[in-house]
Formats: sequence, structure tokens, C-alpha cells
Amino acid sequence: MPLADPHVLVDATAIPADRGGVGRYVDALVAALDADGARLTVVCQPRDAELFGRLAPGARVAPAAEAVATRTARLTWEQTTLPRLVRRLGVDVVHSPHYTTPLANPVASVVTLHDATFFTDAGLHSSVKARFFRAWTRASLRRAEINVVPSRATADELVRVAGADRRALQVAHHGVDTERFHPPTPEDVAAVRRDLALGDTPYVAFLGALEPRKNVPALIRGFAMACAGRADAPALVLAGQPGWDGQVERALDAVPHRFRVIRAGYLPFEALAGFLGGAELVAYPSLGEGFGLPVLEAMACGACVLTTRRLSLPEVGGDAVAYCGVGAGDIAAALGELLDDPARRAALASAAQRRSKEFSWAASAVRHREAYDRAHVLRRRGR
Repeated sequence: MPLADPHVLVDATAIPADRGGVGRYVDALVAALDADGARLTVVCQPRDAELFGRLAPGARVAPAAEAVATRTARLTWEQTTLPRLVRRLGVDVVHSPHYTTPLANPVASVVTLHDATFFTDAGLHSSVKARFFRAWTRASLRRAEINVVPSRATADELVRVAGADRRALQVAHHGVDTERFHPPTPEDVAAVRRDLALGDTPYVAFLGALEPRKNVPALIRGFAMACAGRADAPALVLAGQPGWDGQVERALDAVPHRFRVIRAGYLPFEALAGFLGGAELVAYPSLGEGFGLPVLEAMACGACVLTTRRLSLPEVGGDAVAYCGVGAGDIAAALGELLDDPARRAALASAAQRRSKEFSWAASAVRHREAYDRAHVLRRRGR
């Protein structure tokens, strides 16, 4: 007789207050799982209880203690308190959506591993962060019944560099939140232009943390090279949280004063459609992504996107985006060609919007539920 639909606990306590990529993944997935009828419990930080109550009205929301507010406290809670909570709540599967998982988990375990760059490009991360996530990736590959990955490229890399068993990997592409990421209205674009004091100046957009993996210094240098000799040079707008890439400041210092580079910092969600869709193009020359959610979100906003062929990015962009190398000269050449060809930018923007519709959180929820079912069966069978 087939097993009943498993009751899944999603541990959302690792999500920071600032909803970056992981936060958007968990929020959107929980909402899609609930809409799909999954039997769901969400354990979260107290500050997020009301949010998850709105996102998943059919789910049980269980706020954790305030002690999970710091990273050390949260990891301690995960290893000591969460297993007891799992027993008390009577769930069948624990989904840990960000690498770490309780080592003494009494039920089936599903862990999301977002990328393999901690192995392949450790220099792009702080040494402490790289060691931490390599260790937890290996632990999760050993202990979890199923590991969810956001792309085929990430699955391939984990097999290659971490000895993952491909049979225990479940590819579940991310989706896109079309309520937030959609072609903007003229009013949306005007509001962003006003807030950034852009006036009528066209601009190239970047959205993401200013960390080494995003290759922002090469983008800045490439932008300056592409604008040399242009009477109508666009601005470059860097939006996103500051990271730990010291090369960004040096690259900015070298930009000629006649070129305008704006560090916009964090932009609220309601401004992102206008920001991305209002740009001449969105440049995202990343050195490696487990999925590339900013690329998909820009595509959904009807933006012309320039990115690289590293890891999963072609899996997301397909033929609907432009590609370049990762060096400043490669970026400059591609930027220049796109800025000089409005017809190609328009064609790519239309193609990008169409392709973005192939990725949905509803489809991702289905793939996650398959992972939960497989993990539940494997646990019952004792693997």
C-alpha cells in the first residue's frame, strides 16, 4: 500500500531579515507548496511568523525561540532543539533549505544545496565561509535521503567535486515571483528614475550582492571601456547589498569622472521591476551560479540581459539572453555591441520575457514534493 502524503517541516529559521536569494527561495517555495496542498509545518524566527501565516494559510506555523537570532545560536538550536521539536510535532520529513541539517534527525531529511562553488571556486568566498559550507555540503550528501539542487549544472558539479550520488539528487529549478517581477509600467520606471536621480539618462543595471563571485570590478572596468568615446554614455547603476569585495572600490576609483556610476544600495522589492525593466540592459557577469535567480527575475521584467556561460546560467537564459566572457575586455565588447543595437536589445527582451514563463514556483513545488516523497520512502525502507 502506498505511503500517505508526508507531513513536511520546513526549517525557515536561517533566513535573514533582508530577503536575499535564499529568503526569496524559501518564501516563494512555502507559498507554492501550500497552494499545491502539501501537508506543511513552517518553523521560523518569531519576526517571520506573520509573514508565513500570510504566505501559507493552510500550513502550521511554529515560531522558534528568540535564541535563533544569531548564527551560532541558530546552529545550536538546529542540532539540539529541532530534533525534539520534530518528534513533538509528528512530521515525516524535515526540509533544511540552506545546507545545514540536524545530524540527529529522527525522520527523513531533505537538504537544499544551492551551488558547488565552495569547492570549485573557493577563492570567491571568505575562507571561513568556504570551509563551513564545504563541510556541511559533504555532511548533507552523506546523511540526507535526498538533496535538492536548483540546476542540472549544480548536480553535475556536486557529482564531480564532492562525490555525490546522482540518484540522491533532485533537480528543482527556481521559479519567478511574477507579482514582483514583471514588465514595469511607465510609472514604475519613472519612480525609480526619480529615486535614483537619473533624470532622462539611460542606464545599465546590476542587481546583486557586491561580492567577488558577482565579478562587479570587471563589470565596472568593462563599462568604462565600453563608454570610452561615447557622447551619450549611459550610467551604470549597482544595486544590492555591499559585500566584502575590496576590488569594487578600486575599480570605482579608476572610472573617469565623466562616466556616472551610481551605488544604489538595497532597493525595496516594489522598486525592482521598474529598475530592471527600465534599464537599457541588465549586466550580470557572474563567475558562477547555482541557479542565477537575478537573471531570471530580470528576464521576467522584460529586460535585455547580458550574463556569462558559467555553470547554470545558460540553463536559465537559454537563447534569450546575451553572453560574454568574464574579463573586463569581454564585458566591454558585449556591452558596446548591445548599446549600439537597440533592435537586438528589444528582441532579447521579448525572448527573455517569454522564456521566463517556463520557470514557475508551482513547478518547483511539484519537484520538491517528489523529493519529500522519495525521502519518506527511503527512510521507511531504511535506505
